[in-house]
Amino acid sequence: MTSQRLTVAQALVRYLQAQFVELDGQELPLCAGMFAIFGHGNVAGLGEALQQVQPQFPTYRAHNEQGMALAAIAYAKQQRRRRFMACTSSIGPGATNMVTAAALAYVNRLPVLLLPGDTFASRTPDPVLQQLEQAGDPTLSVNDCFKPVSRYFDRIQRPEQLITSLPAAIRVLTDPADCGPVTLALPQDVQTQAYDFPDWFFARKVHRLRRPQPDAEQLAAALAQLAKAKRPLLIAGGGVHYSGAVQALQQWVEATGIPVAETQAGKGVLPWDHPQLLGALGVTGSSAANRAAAEADLIIAVGTRLQDFTTGSRTLFSTKPLLSLNVAVPDAYKHEALPLVADAQVGLMSWQASLPHYQVDPAWREHYQGWQQEWLALADAALAAPNASQGLPSDAQVIGAVLRGSDANTTVVCAAGGLPGELHKLWRPQHELGYHLEYGFSCMGYEIAGGLGVKMASPEREVVVMVGDGSYLMMNSEIATSVMLGHKLIIVLLDNRGFGCINRLQRGCGGESFNNLLQDCLTGPAGAPKTDFASHARALGAQAEQASSIAELEAAFARARASQQTYLIAIDTDPMPTTAAGGNWWEVAVAEVSTRPQVAEARARNATAKQQQPY
Repeated sequence: MTSQRLTVAQALVRYLQAQFVELDGQELPLCAGMFAIFGHGNVAGLGEALQQVQPQFPTYRAHNEQGMALAAIAYAKQQRRRRFMACTSSIGPGATNMVTAAALAYVNRLPVLLLPGDTFASRTPDPVLQQLEQAGDPTLSVNDCFKPVSRYFDRIQRPEQLITSLPAAIRVLTDPADCGPVTLALPQDVQTQAYDFPDWFFARKVHRLRRPQPDAEQLAAALAQLAKAKRPLLIAGGGVHYSGAVQALQQWVEATGIPVAETQAGKGVLPWDHPQLLGALGVTGSSAANRAAAEADLIIAVGTRLQDFTTGSRTLFSTKPLLSLNVAVPDAYKHEALPLVADAQVGLMSWQASLPHYQVDPAWREHYQGWQQEWLALADAALAAPNASQGLPSDAQVIGAVLRGSDANTTVVCAAGGLPGELHKLWRPQHELGYHLEYGFSCMGYEIAGGLGVKMASPEREVVVMVGDGSYLMMNSEIATSVMLGHKLIIVLLDNRGFGCINRLQRGCGGESFNNLLQDCLTGPAGAPKTDFASHARALGAQAEQASSIAELEAAFARARASQQTYLIAIDTDPMPTTAAGGNWWEVAVAEVSTRPQVAEARARNATAKQQQPY
């Protein structure tokens, strides 16, 4: 048997280079490259190995470990999980900075390969710089924090362990049901150790999407449930996108007349003006979708994990029969659903082939299309430009301005705060890649780093990041990375002087505004400063300007589109208004005892709403 003598780091990189994926008849590298911030724990190992293969296997230098991991995750999401990126850090804070990103990838079922450096396996120089030094367990390092937020975790203590660990890692990164983050902790001395790796280990391998087929008995039960439904509603989740099932879903619902509602991850499965699309569902849902859920006689969930924003904390359709098509077994069985464990595309095509003449009740179609038109009129009003005398614009009015300046080639990116709710209701994607929201983990700071990853995955698209001032201040350093790499972003920053979303929630729970808006925080005599976000972005290398009205925003947005460089537009907004139409109750715990009567009132409202829950 022939072999190659390589260090662990060199072997790892060479193995990644040998992995390919088949996409649209092309074979492309499965791993699109490595984000790296070097330190003493990885510069002499992985750093040396990566330098040897640049530019065939690109290494990208970021400015923050969490930011680079978020960008890598966004890349994978925009690639519909077909390709992934890797990230390497040093030991200590460089590693723990990536834990939040790992949790985000875990919750959203997105692939990313995390390669944090680790302390010496030999332990000879212990305690080394940045070592945790857990006296009761010397095997522990900060990398053990990755265990609960990784789909696969290993610590490579010997070179030959790569031969079994790397294939296992790739399986998870490419598995439709078990997809998620993989962490391989790499002790800094082991990274540099050599071993005679067999040649066959580096043989070229082409990966293809695995499509699990439905069980015959589960399929028969699903078909029986479908056949008797007169007023079904289909909930489209992210799994429709990841399966490549957008066309299959559109064909089936058009053939049957079934209306469609969208989760955050599922948005874009149908064009926004499709006659059977009722829009967003749940807490941030449209009035049309939520009414359909209330009056449907069957809920069909496809590729969604049915979290509380989708189900209205189990009040929106808890009394309805639920049929769940999902490639992941735990998700298919949630909420006492009738499960069909299968690939979304395969399941949808099976339904169409087995029930070729199925149609919804004509009266149901008439009802839901009326609700759709009512909702679109409400959304038009929310998106319209304000009167000049109105004062600060709302989030919805800013979204309207951005929409008017966008086209089918635009992808909007957002993550946390009040904006995701408004975007879920109001954004109108014209393409299946036009909407990119991270709302599984609702991670502040994802927006700009995520926008960078989206642009790397879809360089041909105009990527528009919408972000609040609070989230911007948490993480903005990847503006500099986008400028450095030449990946243009348009960043629309809505400055409501604090955490406006949580301030509204605080008041909705009967509380007084406290510690969310800057005016309600503990400050010095001069108060909180007014941040000049445009100047800050210019300092990071972007072009930037401040808009003082919706009309100025629209003009600035046109200039941003014409620019070849990352461009930030800041605009002051009102922290209080949201789109009143649509929505549903969401369970948030309210204090049982308080001196404020408003809290007692909120507690009573909560108790009334909870009566709609199944238990």
